[in-house]
Amino acid sequence: MTVAFLTRKRRRAAVALGAVSAGLLVLSACDKPTPVATVTVGSKSVSSEAACYNDGEPIAEKQIAACLNKKAEDSISVDPSDKVRFGVDPDIADNGWTIFLGGQAAEPEPFKKTYRTIPANAFFSTQTGEETDQTQVTIVENTGKSVTGIWHFDLKKKES
Repeated sequence: MTVAFLTRKRRRAAVALGAVSAGLLVLSACDKPTPVATVTVGSKSVSSEAACYNDGEPIAEKQIAACLNKKAEDSISVDPSDKVRFGVDPDIADNGWTIFLGGQAAEPEPFKKTYRTIPANAFFSTQTGEETDQTQVTIVENTGKSVTGIWHFDLKKKES
């Protein structure tokens, strides 16, 4: 009976080749994650990847309205006396970002820092002055000329 033995050098080469092949297979199955936006209230946080993102390139005009109207998957409870903290990845801040309420821009110019704080009571009244128990806050990454990413969060008013 004849048994074929691999030399130690050939065995190492075969193991290394197998490891490289497995690594490439795993990497090819992965999607590049989108930048993350986070909302923090007190000690609770909720983070989300983008609802719409095009690898930092402008989102097509015809898709923007549909993206802005998507429902938030992530929510956080907020007392009107709390402060709501928004944080974004540096990639988002480099372009600039704007907060939208109910699909409408709530501020005129994109913000260029990674972190900001807004009093929670600003989110629980409508333009007509009516109180609301829930509001969808959307973070829109934009350069002032084009929209490159959209993140949604639901703020739910805590019962007093």
